[in-house]
Amino acid sequence: MTLIMGVLNVTPDSFSDGGLYSHTDAALRHAHALIADGADLIDVGGESTRPGAGRVSPGDEQRRILPVITELARQGISVSVDTLNSATARAAAAAGASIINDVSGGLADPRMASVAAETGLTYVAMHWRGHADEMDSLADYGDVVAEVTAELAARVNALTAAGVARDKIVLDPGFGFAKRPEHNWRLLAHLSALDELGLPVLVGVSRKRFLAEVLPNDASFADRDLPTAVLSVHAAQAGAWAVRVHDVRATRTALNVLDHLASARMDP
Repeated sequence: MTLIMGVLNVTPDSFSDGGLYSHTDAALRHAHALIADGADLIDVGGESTRPGAGRVSPGDEQRRILPVITELARQGISVSVDTLNSATARAAAAAGASIINDVSGGLADPRMASVAAETGLTYVAMHWRGHADEMDSLADYGDVVAEVTAELAARVNALTAAGVARDKIVLDPGFGFAKRPEHNWRLLAHLSALDELGLPVLVGVSRKRFLAEVLPNDASFADRDLPTAVLSVHAAQAGAWAVRVHDVRATRTALNVLDHLASARMDP
């Protein structure tokens, strides 16, 4: 069964909901709403990774997210920490996070692999070629499917060499990161190529820029939730471990439809 990871941006500048949940009380209310809508876990981030975003110090990042993670974990809610920083990952683990979601796959902070190994948490390694302020210039591929697969394989080798247990690694193709729209669509059309790596896959396409291609010119960020839900079904059919979404309710409904169809096929 594909899990739903609800996005909780405790930031002032995330691309679609920056500032809405930057205070702890508002963040906790939104987390509870995501759970009520059907999220299996909450991904808490304190630094925007939208194209062109500036960096945030680990201290500021931790001040934003640790109170939220601590309270959610105390309530028994599964929490993922969305961070590039090893110090933040370590602090989040101590606060009760069970997953480290690193959009750099360990490349941004050379100490991240050792933190993942020492804590024993599930570690999501995303395909990454550079920070938000430079990634658009790095979207250069001959064969995006082959190159992303090879670069993720290299990250797996580096992580396991650093002591991260292979069965704790989840891979993310990095939709929207150093990729033009055509690269994202091709990767989505060939998700099965990642099967050769033999590891779970997280798919995060929610409200990404490339989804605007299927919408009217005057569409809002929220209008991207419908194509996100459609692609959540596509990811589930491809065997994804989880999908990371802003609008949990739409994706939960879409996956419920898929589950009912699967059950009906099994009926005598």
